[in-house]
Amino acid sequence: MTEQYDYDVLFIGGGHAAFDGAGPLAASGKKVALVTDDKLGGTCTNRGCNAKIALDEPVAVKRMVERIHGQLQGEVQIDWPAVVAHKQAIIKDLPQATENKLKSAGVTIIKQRAKLLDPQRVQVADGTIYSAAKIVVATGQRPNRLAIPGDELAHDSSEFMDLTAMPQSIAILGAGYISYEFATIANAVGAKVTVFMHGDQGLRNFYQPYVKQVTADLTKRGVTFIPNAAVSALKRAGNGYRVFYGDDQSATVEWVLDATGRVPNVEDLGLAELGVKYTKHGIQVDDHLQTSIPNVYAAGDVVDKVQPKLTPTATYESYYLYRLFSGQTTDPLVYPPIPTTVYTSPRIAQVGVSPSQTEGTKLKVIENHIPDDWYRQIDSETMGDRALVFNQNQQLVGVTEVSDKAEDAVNTYLPALIYGSSGTEMWEFAHIFPSVGASAWHKIR
Repeated sequence: MTEQYDYDVLFIGGGHAAFDGAGPLAASGKKVALVTDDKLGGTCTNRGCNAKIALDEPVAVKRMVERIHGQLQGEVQIDWPAVVAHKQAIIKDLPQATENKLKSAGVTIIKQRAKLLDPQRVQVADGTIYSAAKIVVATGQRPNRLAIPGDELAHDSSEFMDLTAMPQSIAILGAGYISYEFATIANAVGAKVTVFMHGDQGLRNFYQPYVKQVTADLTKRGVTFIPNAAVSALKRAGNGYRVFYGDDQSATVEWVLDATGRVPNVEDLGLAELGVKYTKHGIQVDDHLQTSIPNVYAAGDVVDKVQPKLTPTATYESYYLYRLFSGQTTDPLVYPPIPTTVYTSPRIAQVGVSPSQTEGTKLKVIENHIPDDWYRQIDSETMGDRALVFNQNQQLVGVTEVSDKAEDAVNTYLPALIYGSSGTEMWEFAHIFPSVGASAWHKIR
């Protein structure tokens, strides 16, 4: 470290984009600080991935029990207050565990809000100024608010996950990840759910034939989807709310969830004053994650990029910065295939080239119907499909699946995508049998 700076690297943010790189960087001998006014772990740990999957697991179990009804006796009901309490219990200690791990590696934790003063100095809320040779902005995103009259009456995803009682009726604004996932959960618990869509497609970044399967299943279960809803206002109505949409139409519900997306946290950081370039999609960076200002970098969901804004992406970027700052590489960042899943029941998972991108190309698509797989018949899966995309060299370049185990199946295929395995080389992957992995793998060998 140059003696004129307090730290070699200072991260602003408490999520994966910061701590996944900060820890190993400090352990390598660099002097590292992490500044955040959020809980350690950020969105994913505290009000995103970890919390969501804890709320979803009882739904997945309930669906499986429905499928194998006849082999089991009795009905399964979800005790929502108990589910939320369990979620709280298993995530409450994670921020401290992350902090302990970082401190053990040698990271200095500063629990305050930071603002950039110049390319190598930040000021925190109590007025203290810290300097660093390099600064990484990793402030993530927050829930969007629909710009309509009464928008303050809507709730966000964090509030949904902390509900101690499930409302009898819920309006969900938007049709992306959060909308579909929370519609699945709320419907399974017993709420009447109405999804007000911005356009006529849900989950626009996923393969639409599979999205339609999930939408049809949710519709059959009682979820109402209103395409092109054009929600224009929210108003109080007794103990609930009235949602105004379309051509002078309205619906009254007990609770409203704004799931219209997420926006990058770029405000009040001193970015504009410093000249750091950003758009409504986030901070602009080059192929080394450096911003328009030398020595200032950005990572995670706050970055303007085409890659999915997910935990695996943030983790990969943060680890790349560790390698860059520790002198292990000078190469530009090259992203691996980033898998993504929407945790509905069934799930939709995908990685690499989508079947929708193959039209007019020489890529080959092979589809499998999941219920035809003997292993999936064990727990009576009755719906689901998989599309495998191959190039001219018979190398796997894309996988998309809709099924109750889609995320596990797609994870199984990742080594073949990453390493460009040929058909012969794929035989060298020996999976535990029987398992989802072995069952999925037999479809491409």
